[in-house]
Amino acid sequence: MKDDNHKQPGRDDSIRIAMWSGPRNISTTLMRAWGSRADTLVCDEPLYAHYLLATGAPHPGREEVIAAHETDWRRVADWLTGPVPEGRSVFYQKHMAKHLLSDIDRGWLDALTHAFLIRDPADMLASYSRVMPDPDIGDTGLPVQWELFERAAQRTGVAPPVIDCDDVLSDPRGVLRRLCAALGVAFDEAMLEWPAGRRETDGVWAPHWYAAVEASTGFGPPRRQRAQLDDPALQVLSDRCRPWYERLAAFRITP
Repeated sequence: MKDDNHKQPGRDDSIRIAMWSGPRNISTTLMRAWGSRADTLVCDEPLYAHYLLATGAPHPGREEVIAAHETDWRRVADWLTGPVPEGRSVFYQKHMAKHLLSDIDRGWLDALTHAFLIRDPADMLASYSRVMPDPDIGDTGLPVQWELFERAAQRTGVAPPVIDCDDVLSDPRGVLRRLCAALGVAFDEAMLEWPAGRRETDGVWAPHWYAAVEASTGFGPPRRQRAQLDDPALQVLSDRCRPWYERLAAFRITP
């Protein structure tokens, strides 16, 4: 698809933030934080239905997701880069990096402001494998995160912001304040707490994944120690992931 069919950056004063994450990375908690702002509209994994349809991945609630959400990535891209819904000044887009499949055109991404959420591979895999056994490196999204990081850095001349789950949980106010500054958005104290419960903006997959965040009213405490991977295959995968993680972690915003 030609890039000139998509909206271009600079067309208005709104900011469209694409936060690229891997699985089990407090991404939904972070979406709650942004959704607590009066100036912000959030969306939940808008490329998920396309990903499921294109890959046939046997995720929980797969058919329901495909039926309820847009499966054409081109329509999704037009929506994500078009006028910000409801007249809000900030459009926060929660993305799983692995949903950006290799055959999806990248030109439309230039209309977005990119940021990255990472987590230590051992912790991520320990959590993810409890729901989705036998993950591979593609499931982590780390190679795509690095691809997008390099693309954004080369296009803008500035390294886009990276935040780590542990850092956010250790100092939510400090890290979010610095993240907002890096994105050119004023920090809002409302980002630190929210009412429990489900949101209309949550994807239909929420019953399979969001029990903990639905019970939350703010950021929880950080992990006291790193997860131990008893499965040798998961340890091998964690070791494969670590170089990708460390490349991104070198640019992370610290407390």
